[in-house]
Amino acid sequence: MKILFIGDIVGSPGRRAVRELLPRLKLSRGVDVVIANGENSAGGNGITPDIAEELFGYGVDAITTGDHLWDQKEVMELLQNEPRFLRPLNYPAGTPGKGSTLLKIRNLPPVAVMNVQGRTFMQPPLDNPFTLALEEAKWLRQHTPIIFVDFHAEATSEKIALGRLLDGHVSAVVGTHTHVQTADEQIFPGGTAYLTDAGFTGPQESVLGREIVPVIARFRTAMPQRFEVARNDVKLLGAIIEIDPITGKALGIQRVAESV
Repeated sequence: MKILFIGDIVGSPGRRAVRELLPRLKLSRGVDVVIANGENSAGGNGITPDIAEELFGYGVDAITTGDHLWDQKEVMELLQNEPRFLRPLNYPAGTPGKGSTLLKIRNLPPVAVMNVQGRTFMQPPLDNPFTLALEEAKWLRQHTPIIFVDFHAEATSEKIALGRLLDGHVSAVVGTHTHVQTADEQIFPGGTAYLTDAGFTGPQESVLGREIVPVIARFRTAMPQRFEVARNDVKLLGAIIEIDPITGKALGIQRVAESV
């Protein structure tokens, strides 16, 4: 089985990359399941039900999020009604939505998806991801050995540490949030594929997806600026993980960087 994970989709350029590139990627790479982080897909800030439906229509099977979850008020509808839409698992008890889901696609074995948010340099501070992610992984394994984790976090050390903790308990841990694709893809000894950050899907001629000039102005002057989504050099970034459907162990992981 092959899972394609698409790194943070930024605004309409990122959505265009998914629309234009995903069908070809699925065919050429033999992708079975598509998971995407969509927390920046609405103009670079949050996500709406219409945009989620757009991404599902392009072939995305599950959408994960992170610290921009609440940027659009319409997100509450997704949290309450869409089982394929996840918020970080480690929000306090009683928060709408859920942090994991079980996908049943065609004749494939069930695939579990978990969304977790880090605490180092992240706001708002959430519950301990290390305790909750391990507990959730053990519960999910009662239903399927195939478990994918999107760890939305800032600190590289926190991402690696969670990957090591979950080694052998899940099929893959791939990081999001920093928008810079790392080159440390590997399979840990217990069979868990790992990548510190998948990168972002959208305009690469930018500062993390935003127009360059106002970001530089903010750093130079410390004055507020309006950060519009950039437009040029649009790419789809992410990773493809091949998984043994019987054991849930990863057989391979490859970074993806495809230009529109």
